[in-house]
Amino acid sequence: MSWVKLLCSAFAILSQIGGIAAAPADGALNSLDDTARSFLTRATSATPAAPHFVIYSDKFVSGETGPPPVSQVQGYNVFALSFLLTEGAFDKAEEWTWLTDSQRASVKAQYAAAGIKIIVSLFGSTDAPTSSGSDPVATANTMAAWVKQFNLDGVDVDYEDFNAINAGDGKAEAWLASFTKQLRVQLPQGTYILTHAPVAPWFSPNKFGGGAYLKVHSTVGSLIDWYNVQFYNQGTSEYTTCAGLLTASSSTWPQSSLFQIAANGVPLSKLVIGKPATSGDASNGFIATSTLATCVQQAKNQGWSECGVMVWEFPDAAAAWIQSVRSLAFPE
Repeated sequence: MSWVKLLCSAFAILSQIGGIAAAPADGALNSLDDTARSFLTRATSATPAAPHFVIYSDKFVSGETGPPPVSQVQGYNVFALSFLLTEGAFDKAEEWTWLTDSQRASVKAQYAAAGIKIIVSLFGSTDAPTSSGSDPVATANTMAAWVKQFNLDGVDVDYEDFNAINAGDGKAEAWLASFTKQLRVQLPQGTYILTHAPVAPWFSPNKFGGGAYLKVHSTVGSLIDWYNVQFYNQGTSEYTTCAGLLTASSSTWPQSSLFQIAANGVPLSKLVIGKPATSGDASNGFIATSTLATCVQQAKNQGWSECGVMVWEFPDAAAAWIQSVRSLAFPE
């Protein structure tokens, strides 16, 4: 197929997936050859503009395989299937593999029409790749190949190898840097999303011998699109008020609130506020949506206007959750 015809075909398909009906988009996608299909996929997979509204999905939902109907996650623009581990895909990431190519293309078309990218989250709390001795380059190559095989828009690095970070010897930070660099070799910037999801205390200066995420950012931050910062599970009173979340973290985790992290060299435009959907979705750190909406509005008024909000997880958070959280600062 010539490039002129390829472009015409691709844009014709884009016009067809402007609606939610799956059948026409699915059939139209199948009418393209591999080159045109690849062009279309990449043309619709560029990194979304800020603000970013990210929702994770790991929990089993009866009668549902893969992502939910797009109407249930309206208001978000990134949907993270969780998790792809060093051992392979589990939970919602595994469910994505159970769908046929045609079914995945249909879901992708519906989500794309709603402005939502579908990515996979890596590792999570049950995987410790540095401590287990996984090679960062080989792991990145394997995971990037999985993303390409299953036609996703990118990855979120939810690295929670606490023992490796707490060791303070720099091995965790070096592992993350090598892993991120190799991911970018395989998943080019601007074509695929690449985010990280560190816990907020990992941005505290002088708390970790290897530098934790301040070191990661100084080394490979330019390769990372943004950080889905986990402002939860760090203590019963941590990040539970607007002040603690935005401007003045506790002495336990000093300088790890939103604006303090920015003051230590991480651009505000890379800092997404992450919170649990309900008190049952995390050990602590929950804030009611009405309060969180006020915090988000305060942050925007203080100059944080280009990032967004992340939530753990669907279905405890869905369209109504993000509508409430966005209502004061980013109403739809």
